Amino acid sequence: MRRLITILLCLTLLDVGAETAEEKGLSIVQEADTRDTGWVDSKANLQMILTNKQGQKSERSIKIVSQEVIGDGDKSLSIFRSPKDIKGTAFLSYTHSLKPDDQWLYLPALKRVKRIASANKSGPFVGSEFAYEDLTSQEVEKYTYKWLKDEEVDGKNHFIVEAYPAYENSGYTRQVVWIDSQMYQAVKIDFYDRKNTLLKTLVSSDWSQYLSKYWRPGRMLMTNHQTEKSTELLWKDYEFQVGLTNRDFDKNTLKRSR
Repeated sequence: MRRLITILLCLTLLDVGAETAEEKGLSIVQEADTRDTGWVDSKANLQMILTNKQGQKSERSIKIVSQEVIGDGDKSLSIFRSPKDIKGTAFLSYTHSLKPDDQWLYLPALKRVKRIASANKSGPFVGSEFAYEDLTSQEVEKYTYKWLKDEEVDGKNHFIVEAYPAYENSGYTRQVVWIDSQMYQAVKIDFYDRKNTLLKTLVSSDWSQYLSKYWRPGRMLMTNHQTEKSTELLWKDYEFQVGLTNRDFDKNTLKRSR
């Protein structure tokens, strides 16, 4: 009897100490967030390539500046440089951990700043396959998580984590995320729509490390499985800790963005 009690006690202690799939998923994402903290600010240039169902392509050139905000979500400003018909268009985003994000779009043709309502953030960003909600920093608190499994892809181990939006008006029921176990960066994301049907897949590749710590992709490809359209982002000229201030992200200066 004493031996049986000892065995049962050991099994109970093992069960208490076991990490649930939800706890493991959250732990992985928290580690990824910790590793990507401290970059302060950055700027980069990117080429956006839109491809329609027929294979026809159109290109856009964009300058992006970002600012890390400790204790809240990050700020970013995207300024379109070409083509001529959308040159000067600017998109400003304040990501928040818990409350709804603040986003504004400046349309030079109308000479006015348009606030993006929370209910519209699942809509497409300037005709691309990226939604407005895809363009915010992915704060840990914006989702709940569940670890699904570990998987080896091309000789590299990945954590596969399911993320469920904790904020209102998302266009997704869930995201399945492949996180590289060395970089702790998302290299692939499957997005499921409100009917829980696979909608899009984002694959990030051509990674480089900056400041001996921060990993960034050189290429991001968002494929819409339902419309057969895609949007490719080619990143270059990354710079970090360039001295940006809050004034660089003031919505009142959107019209003067260049």
